[in-house]
Amino acid sequence: MAVWLLLTCLLLAGTPPTKFPIVISGKVVAIKDGDTFEVMHNGKAQTVRLYGIDCPEKSQPFGKAAKQYASQWCFGKTVTVYCQQKKDRYQRYIGKVYVGQQSVNEAMLQAGYAWHFKQYSKDANYAQLEKQAKANKKGLWSVPGAIPPWEWRKK
Repeated sequence: MAVWLLLTCLLLAGTPPTKFPIVISGKVVAIKDGDTFEVMHNGKAQTVRLYGIDCPEKSQPFGKAAKQYASQWCFGKTVTVYCQQKKDRYQRYIGKVYVGQQSVNEAMLQAGYAWHFKQYSKDANYAQLEKQAKANKKGLWSVPGAIPPWEWRKK
């Protein structure tokens, strides 16, 4: 049953299960920013970076709002994280985070608190969610001239 649920969630999220072979679950004990959390797993806090999205930096417009929205979604809650095999250069797991059946990655895009990070994700669903948020002027799309965080970090 658990394997079926894992496969169903991943297929519905538009990504082949082989891309996310590691599954961790635990309570979210810290929200570092809109796309980076700490999850208590097996007695140790594991840093998790949300796959396929990039939220505004804390010093950037909507950065604090993105962090707050992420916190409302999952701080103190038990999550399941479907992680890629390799950690990133900062030793963070890269994954899709779920509260129950709900994708936090997708929620961030839908609310307009994240960009689809196309450099690392070709997920058509993520692209569509960003497009809809932009069309509906949600979150960071409510003001003209939003600067993607990967450009902001270059400054």
